[in-house]
Amino acid sequence: MTYETAYAAWKADPVAFWEEAAKGIDWFEPATSVFNADAGVYGRWFDGAQCNTCFNAVDRHVEAGHGDRLALVYDSPVTDTVSRFTFAELQAEVSALAHVLRGLGVEKGDRVVIYMSMVPQAVFAMLACARLGAIHSVVFGGFAANELATRIDDAAPKAIVSTSCGIEPGRIVSYKPLLDEAIEIARAKPNACLILQREVHPCELTEGRDHDYADLVGAAKAAGQGTECVPVAATDPLYILYTSGTTGQPKGVVRDTGGHMVALKWTMEKHYGLKSGEVFWAASDVGWVVGHSYICYGPLLHGCTTVMYEGKPVGTPDAGAFWRVIQDHKVAALFTAPTAFRAIKKEDPKGELIAKYDLKDFRTLFLAGERSDPATIEWAQEKLDRLVVDHWWQTETGWAMSGNPVGLGAFPIKLGSPGKPMPGYDIHVLDDEGNPVVPGTLGNIVCKLPLPPSGFPTLWNAPERFLSSYMEEFPGYYATSDAGIIDDDGYVFIMARTDDIINVAGHRLSTGAMEEVIAAHPDIAECAVVGKVDALKGQMPLGFYVTNDGANRASDELEKELVQLVRNKIGAVAAFKTAVPVLRLPKTRSGKVLRGTMQKIADGADYKQPAAIDDPAILTEITDALNTRDLIG
Repeated sequence: MTYETAYAAWKADPVAFWEEAAKGIDWFEPATSVFNADAGVYGRWFDGAQCNTCFNAVDRHVEAGHGDRLALVYDSPVTDTVSRFTFAELQAEVSALAHVLRGLGVEKGDRVVIYMSMVPQAVFAMLACARLGAIHSVVFGGFAANELATRIDDAAPKAIVSTSCGIEPGRIVSYKPLLDEAIEIARAKPNACLILQREVHPCELTEGRDHDYADLVGAAKAAGQGTECVPVAATDPLYILYTSGTTGQPKGVVRDTGGHMVALKWTMEKHYGLKSGEVFWAASDVGWVVGHSYICYGPLLHGCTTVMYEGKPVGTPDAGAFWRVIQDHKVAALFTAPTAFRAIKKEDPKGELIAKYDLKDFRTLFLAGERSDPATIEWAQEKLDRLVVDHWWQTETGWAMSGNPVGLGAFPIKLGSPGKPMPGYDIHVLDDEGNPVVPGTLGNIVCKLPLPPSGFPTLWNAPERFLSSYMEEFPGYYATSDAGIIDDDGYVFIMARTDDIINVAGHRLSTGAMEEVIAAHPDIAECAVVGKVDALKGQMPLGFYVTNDGANRASDELEKELVQLVRNKIGAVAAFKTAVPVLRLPKTRSGKVLRGTMQKIADGADYKQPAAIDDPAILTEITDALNTRDLIG
């Protein structure tokens, strides 16, 4: 089957397509309706089915005789630790933890907040919740107390599982004081907290509420205590994931159980091209959707080995860290953010460290999370001599909306495009009035309803907000809040978030298109363009750039070259005149550039420090760089 035949088969009969894909999952009871168009806002998948995600991700592999197959590799350069768990060992850990959680009062339908660093116990906790039919909500470790408290209030968890600390290169982030403060602030109080003590920085436990993870789970394992996999409805929630950077009332994306399994199992073979038993590495964090889909669930559902990495692309110890992990664990495919590769390229622009490692098992690099500029893809293609695939998706969908399905036979790559719509997604470009635009015209990227399996059915405790945020602007479509184009060949180009489309003297311009041009300059490691308020033209583009190591250029000369590049590639209409050198770009811990915050700094507007920011000191650096040029306000 090719991409073309798969997409045509889905388009001709979506129900039959996903019914066939569902054969890859073990069901306790089959669906009475593969797709119930009358359920939910836009219909529900596998209505009436009974299933369990933990059974499909763990137990069925053991029952099939694959208990000795490697399931999880934990690689932590920040603690100089490597641990490995077979499927049988994973089952023992998860079942014992589920027994402990049940003893703390957690039952089917209860919520459990997981506030942990990148340790294998975070995956155990997710799977243990799924085993019990409980709903987990992973909150990125190190989130400030106020942000954690809003999520505790919204989810109202029966229990919280946490680590004593997180470990970053050169620093320790103490989680327990943040957790204690969040519980103090929150109106909803958990019955119990289960704390994994990390040797480098243990914490004091609160009497009557806190329990030692190692003590209780160790005792359960020693006594042979575990739990069954509790049947749940396919339409029951598996997890709640709060979108990063939320302020005020958070948006809790709900993921259902059955459709999520079907879609992720399908993607591992058809999109990522993996066979059971091969090694897949998503270099992300379990706190983000990539970590949910492709550190924890997708690889394990498919019987693959998943790699969990507690480190950075650079600095642990150098820009060869990724190549060392690929070599040591025989990684077949790596999924990471373009930001990681821009960091590697900045420190090792000639790719000299790659030659130090044996990458014979490595076939494919997948990029997603930020726009993959052509310069970064070309660098990766040249230095790695591997297939480099961009793809695009969102927390709300749980898997790729557009991509290049390696398992179906990859089609030609177009630089700057994350591929074509995947089966399940009928993607369109509409103007602000909801009218279709001609191919190649910038507009609002939308997806015709219904969403495929794994698409979110609602927001937790916020059904009205679900409709107003995603469904009402373009009736009959899911509004992605991304802007872009679809060309004559059907390739999707995601140019910016819709709020990153700037209006310069009446012309709607994509900041992403300008970034693409700037990033192509050989001296540029990474860049960002925002729209700065302008009394005459409404907005004017303002560029920020970081140079590659060793690029010793005068900033005024480089600025002239970048301005001319944008003028040559986009035209004078872009009105791009200003490019400011900075040491670093502010990002979330998942690698997304905080363009909105940069824009507010440039406009002299009030802003709130983003909860997920990697290093708040960068905001001061941005402010200082703009003040040097008198560019604020």
